[in-house]
Amino acid sequence: MAKDSSRALLLTLLGEFVLPTGGSAWTKTIVASAETLGIRDKAARQALARMNDRGWLERVKVGRQTRWSLSQRARGVLESGAERIYTFGTHAESWDGRWVVLLASVPERNRHLRYRMASSLRWAGFGTLGNGTWISPWLDHEVVAADLLKDLGVQAVSFRAEVGEIGSPTDLVTQAWDLPALREAYVDFLADVERLDRQGNVGLTAVAGLAGLVHRWRRFPLIDPDLPAALLPLDWPGTEAAQRFGELRSVLSLPALQWWESTDAGWRSQY
Repeated sequence: MAKDSSRALLLTLLGEFVLPTGGSAWTKTIVASAETLGIRDKAARQALARMNDRGWLERVKVGRQTRWSLSQRARGVLESGAERIYTFGTHAESWDGRWVVLLASVPERNRHLRYRMASSLRWAGFGTLGNGTWISPWLDHEVVAADLLKDLGVQAVSFRAEVGEIGSPTDLVTQAWDLPALREAYVDFLADVERLDRQGNVGLTAVAGLAGLVHRWRRFPLIDPDLPAALLPLDWPGTEAAQRFGELRSVLSLPALQWWESTDAGWRSQY
């Protein structure tokens, strides 16, 4: 996990432990947990300071020690993120066969805007057929796309359609999304889950396991368009991955939170 940034890993810790336990924690509790994720003491403290500078955290000095509290902005982001992360892949919605088709393009010379638009639409679950054509099988994604494009100042046209006699919906999926790469990501995740499951669920081991599990899972809502089952292979590993994520998180949550709360309370009693 060393390749992940200290800030991204700390955000996972804040969402898993600080948010549900009152919204604040001592530096020593955060640093001890961060070390289990491969973040050294100095790097963790620097990342906390940067998050304070950027308005994610608020710092209060108590004697020679520091207690960090989530800002209102951080609470909002973490709460909405938690709901999406924990529920992703758990609800199979029915699909009526219709698509949102979006025509939205940006001139090649404006590469920064092109990148922002593409990233935003992929985040919203759209795939591209090329030449400024984007599609999604979920009609309610049209509203999300409209808001994103309005914020970016990009002109677009959308309409709703069904696949006719020529071609098939699965052909569109093959063109718009890289399912082989997504399958590989899920297979790797399932292998990671098995390793985490063997590491135990006591104290700091549970903290490291839970944070590592959530940190690995949190990227799937960003890279998986959550396609209807009718458009996916029968042996699609995303279903099993979502189930295993929920099972292992249930096993690790209680002992991990118990360690966090008792450790943080222990530091509190000293000041």
